[in-house]
Amino acid sequence: MAVRTWAPRGRTPVLRVPLTHDHLAAIGGLTPDGRLFLQTQAQAYHSPDVVRFLRVLLRKIRGKLLVIWDGAPIHRGQPIKDFLARGAAKRLHLEQLPGYAPELNPAEGIWNELKRVELGNRCCPDLLALGLALRRGKERLRHKRHVLQACVAQCGYHV
Repeated sequence: MAVRTWAPRGRTPVLRVPLTHDHLAAIGGLTPDGRLFLQTQAQAYHSPDVVRFLRVLLRKIRGKLLVIWDGAPIHRGQPIKDFLARGAAKRLHLEQLPGYAPELNPAEGIWNELKRVELGNRCCPDLLALGLALRRGKERLRHKRHVLQACVAQCGYHV
């Protein structure tokens, strides 16, 4: 993802990256007070992976949780329903966003900040380097509470 650079005026910077079908999948969450939770893995996320992420959230955050997320099929799978039925529903309430509404999803601000600021113009030779760059970017972003809280405020949520 190319962003503004220090290249000489009139000379388009050229980013050379090996093209592969490898990718990192990420799942993340953001609290209104600016706490960031982010996990990555080398394969696509499925409902059991989402359940593992929800378990992490329940361990790290006290009290009742309201999770607002999009309507992706992995969020509606049977493992999620089973997880809630086994007792997670006592502390966890899941609320689905309307069909296509990225402007209502605070996590979209996280992804935008990571892609355009923390990882802008970054060329990684492999998934290992990308994972490391993403972790370092996440740690830098974690210290920018004002940016994280702005992601929540931008969506119009008031807690």
